[in-house]
Amino acid sequence: MSERAAEISPAEDEQDDDQITDSAAPDAATDTTSESETTLDPVTTGAESVVRALENAGVEYAFGVQGGAIMPVYDALYDSDIYHVTMAHEQGAAHAADAYGIVSGEPGVCLATSGPGATNLVTGIADADMDSDPLLALTGQVPTEFVGNDAFQETDTTGVTTPVTKENTFSSDSDRVGSDVSEAFALAREGRPGPTLVDLPKDITNGETDREPDAPNVPDTYEVQERADEEIVAAAAERIENSDRPALLLGGGVIKGEASEACREFAIEHEIPVITTMPGIGAFPEDHELSLEMAGMHGTGYANMAITHCDTLIGIGTRFDDRLTGGIETFAPDAELVHVDIDPAEISKNIYADYPLVGDAETVVEQLSEAVDESPEAKKWRAQCQQWKSDYSMAYDAPEDEPVQPEFVIEALDEATSDRAIVTTGVGQHQMWACQYWTYTEPRTWVSSHGLGAMGYGLPSAIGARIAADDDQEVVCVDGDGSFLMTLQGLSVAVREELDITVAVLNNEYIGMVRQWQDAFFDGRHSASDYGWMPEFDKLAEAFGACGFRIDDYDDVAETIDAAIAYDGPSVIDVHIDPDANVYPMVPSGGDNGQFALTEDQL
Repeated sequence: MSERAAEISPAEDEQDDDQITDSAAPDAATDTTSESETTLDPVTTGAESVVRALENAGVEYAFGVQGGAIMPVYDALYDSDIYHVTMAHEQGAAHAADAYGIVSGEPGVCLATSGPGATNLVTGIADADMDSDPLLALTGQVPTEFVGNDAFQETDTTGVTTPVTKENTFSSDSDRVGSDVSEAFALAREGRPGPTLVDLPKDITNGETDREPDAPNVPDTYEVQERADEEIVAAAAERIENSDRPALLLGGGVIKGEASEACREFAIEHEIPVITTMPGIGAFPEDHELSLEMAGMHGTGYANMAITHCDTLIGIGTRFDDRLTGGIETFAPDAELVHVDIDPAEISKNIYADYPLVGDAETVVEQLSEAVDESPEAKKWRAQCQQWKSDYSMAYDAPEDEPVQPEFVIEALDEATSDRAIVTTGVGQHQMWACQYWTYTEPRTWVSSHGLGAMGYGLPSAIGARIAADDDQEVVCVDGDGSFLMTLQGLSVAVREELDITVAVLNNEYIGMVRQWQDAFFDGRHSASDYGWMPEFDKLAEAFGACGFRIDDYDDVAETIDAAIAYDGPSVIDVHIDPDANVYPMVPSGGDNGQFALTEDQL
């Protein structure tokens, strides 16, 4: 967390106020007025009602960029205890708020003005929508009398964002605007989390009101099924008990539903091998013998073999997207599927569910735990999974006389940090290496763009993660050179806010994943993927006021990483890696997970 942010955090403000009261008021010791009875100044404008709604919801931090149409809200924030982190770009604000929500479990809040401010948020909003991350976006809008007239910086923000939000609202009443924000905040976190948006016309936020916003509650019409059907639970439990080759597949919904502990207990009690999706990384400790780690396009060979050969697959909080399944017809061909999800729309959407269990992940896993009386007889199956671990090891070569291999760097970063360190990434090869070669043992320590695959996510998400994280948690951003170039202006924010983050840029002077696919499927024709030159990121970091480091060979790795992590503030390591390094295993798009390639020749 930023030292400046910490200095004015709401909790510490309360403590300071108490200390002042104790010393200044003779009757303080006998004052029985509770905090809840403290009289707040009445709201006088729509903008003040918006800010009061955020305060009532417990919001402590917000990320955004000022502008004309949102200015009334920012003016109201001036007197609030909510700490605003001024970002360098609205896309960065959305990504930072998204990461804050991933790490904290509470909706992150981002703000932007109308027109380009709002449209610049869209990438981050779409990312949160694809990954079911809790996010509240507040956008300025031109006065209502100008809406539809192509006014300066006017965009139909609700129209643009309808496909990528859980709900969005055009606020049209100064008396109602605060309650619109309260409801949007509640909807962002309830049930299946996701992004919500409130569009705020300037005349509405400037308008007079004395109406206090409603509490942050979802509408009465919004219903979420918590418990799964008991008959289907019983049938699924019987199937699990009689399974010879069971496997648990934990998705991002396990983490969002706070079900990681319940899933761990269930897996360990019944000795069921555990696979995760990419969003589910951290839901089960990867150093446990039951862990088969991540499955899918770049998942481990042993995870993909387990999915291909299991006879019962228990999928929890996963939407079975194409990067996980490969070809639908070849995915878990011998398995009956137990599918747990809070969103009934996900059940049998991509993969048919033999046992559809709609409900909250933690609740349904507890239901299954009560219903499963006997563990499946799967000793041979567990031995087979361990054999696959040996057969398809993630070992790699790292000759000292050749360029630095990226896997070595990821493992060195992991070794230099604690088990609770948070990893954020951009999108590309570096993201996959960070999945594969960092050992994750806790939920909410892996922060990345999964469904949308948004390059540039890494640095702004590290800012949001740092502010949400505990003080003793390191935050490491593993980025690629192409991805880092997209949002590196966020370094100005990290330096200004004195954020202790470490950025490791795996620099191969390519858009690496594109180059890998071009080599494999386009006869090595490197169209627009070969940069051929990159700025010196360590020196660029210094220009921003961060601390810059460079790695060129193996002898530099450990010492440089230790120095960068030890630096109290933002640091950037320009890591020059083997430009020909590729990510394996790899399942071609739409391919058979059981036929993964370990080299380019096998594609």
